[in-house]
Amino acid sequence: MTTTQPGDHHIATALARVRERIDAAARAADRDPAHITLVAVSKTKPAARVAEALDAGQRDFGENYLQDALAKIETLAARDPLWHFIGDIQSNKTRDIASGFAWAHAVDRFKIARRLSDQRPGGMAPLNVCIQVNIDGEASKSGLAPDDVPELAEQIAALEHVRLRGLMAIPAPADDFETQRRPFAALRALMDQLNADGHALDTLSMGMSADLEAAIAEGATHVRVGTAIFGARDT
Repeated sequence: MTTTQPGDHHIATALARVRERIDAAARAADRDPAHITLVAVSKTKPAARVAEALDAGQRDFGENYLQDALAKIETLAARDPLWHFIGDIQSNKTRDIASGFAWAHAVDRFKIARRLSDQRPGGMAPLNVCIQVNIDGEASKSGLAPDDVPELAEQIAALEHVRLRGLMAIPAPADDFETQRRPFAALRALMDQLNADGHALDTLSMGMSADLEAAIAEGATHVRVGTAIFGARDT
């Protein structure tokens, strides 16, 4: 069953509204909106809807489900979108992620990072990766505990065909702005610590439709927005 039909939700209008939110949040934080990348989360959406977003000037797209994503990557190859894999990464998915995507946002094991590096095709630029951090310590959520991040960062930094860019988190939902900001501030502090230890990280992948303003206030460089662009998820 599909919860939305293509005519129900005008993607260009929705994208413009999200960009306005990003611009306003950046100005409020005294930041340059050009330094914030909008990743349109197109999981479960057909290639035609991604093409509408491309027509509206969107270039970066996030996918969680590999087989669904690979079909869209093939269909839209001539349009040259930039694909971000933002879901959990299992060992049997690494080859296709390494060859089909520019970014992997949810790396939380060295085994996965090493496979991505080993399987990145030789002619491609290194795969950009972020370490997923379980910033709230939620038992049901993937990601490393903050104390375990420095060791994995050192291991990934030594790999040849991936480039460690930063950190990613999906905090527990919260309704008020200040509560939303706290885990984002903790992720930013963790990146600052890693950079003080000699890394050169530049990416904080954090913030979604409901909390992107709080994430931007705390330094988000990539916000991952699906519902506010494409409408309710197709099932």
